[in-house]
Amino acid sequence: MTSKERVLAALAGLPVDRPPVFSANQTATYAQMDACGAEWPEAHQKAESMAKLALAAHSVLGFDAVRAPYCQTVESEALGCTVKYAGREGIPRIDVHAFHAGDEIALPDDFLTRGRVPELIEAVRLMKEAVGDDVAVMGNIVGPFSIVANLIGITDALKASFKKPESLVPLMEVAEQAGTMLGKALVDAGADIIVIEDMMASIDVISPPIFRNLAQPYEAKQIANLPGVLTIMHICGKLNPIMAEVAETGVTAISVEPSVDAVAAKEVLRGFPRHIALIGGVDAVVTLFSGTPEDVKNDVRKALADGYDMIAPGCSVPPSAETENLRAMVEAAEEAAV
Repeated sequence: MTSKERVLAALAGLPVDRPPVFSANQTATYAQMDACGAEWPEAHQKAESMAKLALAAHSVLGFDAVRAPYCQTVESEALGCTVKYAGREGIPRIDVHAFHAGDEIALPDDFLTRGRVPELIEAVRLMKEAVGDDVAVMGNIVGPFSIVANLIGITDALKASFKKPESLVPLMEVAEQAGTMLGKALVDAGADIIVIEDMMASIDVISPPIFRNLAQPYEAKQIANLPGVLTIMHICGKLNPIMAEVAETGVTAISVEPSVDAVAAKEVLRGFPRHIALIGGVDAVVTLFSGTPEDVKNDVRKALADGYDMIAPGCSVPPSAETENLRAMVEAAEEAAV
């Protein structure tokens, strides 16, 4: 199977020659930057560098999918936030929040031409041009609640979600619209899959009732507004108490951290009439960053035994992670097929 065939088959619950390996979250490492000649901050800002570094996940690491961007600030910047860059060593972060809870807000008519949005769209086009139908291309957007956290600040978002959730509704509406518009543009540019990273919707951050009443309905609306698009939802933390609600958004697959009880999660997902793939299984920090290739392989073996459909780091790849550790994920998947 080609990498793309492998990924799409696993998403559909069809037989594969071996488990697919990729990352639903950021993939760049300093070693990849050195190998491919593209690095941050330019790869955060310019389409050619962004695509070149993204492609290294396949050419250097052997991953079955490539994805961009490497941060969660693109939509928020286009909506008015100020972003601060961190040079080669880090990812952009929100420096100045543009709004407050209760503010009226509208999606700008020129949203797709603002900030780095055009560069991301072009990067996905370049990635697709480079890999064709051999490797899956993923475009990443930020989930509605996480965009709102960027727009007003996480502390204010948490306070409002608890005390006055209705004050966040106008912001949630625009956040969903912005991510959905970008997602459609990325599909038009060649993305095979849209990954929705709604990190701040984690129940390590908000309570399950707040997730169910505020975050989840907008995630579901977003996916409904991306009809026919394959989608992966990534939410950090211990998702087991809300696994059914995440699945009910209509998402194709769910990417999780190792803190999730995968066996219990798979039992919940099997209760749905459609296949919903579970993605993850490798600890990004303890194993990929601090462990050995054999530690990585042990994580993969356990993940497959626990029922993961697709192997990936449970969160963003640490930029300092060794190439040998990341390649070990693929090696373990290949060994599992023997």
